Amino acid sequence: MRRKILKVIFGLLLLVSFLLNLYLLEDRLRQNGQVAPDNSPTPSTEAILSATDDSSDLVLVTKVIDGDTIVLEGGETVRYIGIDAPEVKGTECFASESTSKNKELVEGNKVRLEKDVSERDRYGRLLRYAYVVSPEEIIGSKEIFVNDGLVREGYAKAATYPPDVKYSEQFRLAEAEARENNRGLWSACQVMSATTASSPTPFQKVPAEGTCKYSCSSPDRDCSDFSTRAEAQMFFDCCGFTSTYDPMRLDKATGQGNGLACESLK
Repeated sequence: MRRKILKVIFGLLLLVSFLLNLYLLEDRLRQNGQVAPDNSPTPSTEAILSATDDSSDLVLVTKVIDGDTIVLEGGETVRYIGIDAPEVKGTECFASESTSKNKELVEGNKVRLEKDVSERDRYGRLLRYAYVVSPEEIIGSKEIFVNDGLVREGYAKAATYPPDVKYSEQFRLAEAEARENNRGLWSACQVMSATTASSPTPFQKVPAEGTCKYSCSSPDRDCSDFSTRAEAQMFFDCCGFTSTYDPMRLDKATGQGNGLACESLK
């Protein structure tokens, strides 16, 4: 009986010795990099990408559509908030210059985007303010407020549509400065008049309740948002726009039109 007990104790000692040696071997291999440490799992890609509204995030601009619309890496289209640039489709004055300026500022560069209240417009475009680092200020990382710069230099007009009004007063003053100094379209397109010189009118008048199926207050529309000229004209008439009251400039890019919307369309 005593001999059996000794055998059991001896067997247990051998087992403990074996397990201890196994642990020491594994620890030695881990130190040599041959066994991967048991780290906690890394965050998922979805979790990482969920922080898209962080103000520190920078996104690459791959394409400029016109003076107020860009395309980001990945295919998202962004419409600048609070401004309206001449349309590249049709014969709108200063459209080419406005588009070229926007390209100069952001195409191929990374921008920081800022949201106001609305996430997207009815066409699925992201609504954002855009900031880009000035090439001359790379060391100091000074940002250019793209929306403001385009208006201030006369490449776009102020166009405020609630509820996205965070910088509406800033844009109004920027437009006034551009008009007073005859910058950009305010000189080339000769749009100064007694009414526009005193104050811009970014808000649309609203037709009588129940008379129009369209939303005439927002978002801003341009000719590229319509499939045909007839569709554009229907919207134009329904919202009560005229040759002298054309806040979305569907009739003519600048000045007084003829009451016909988007004549460049078929």
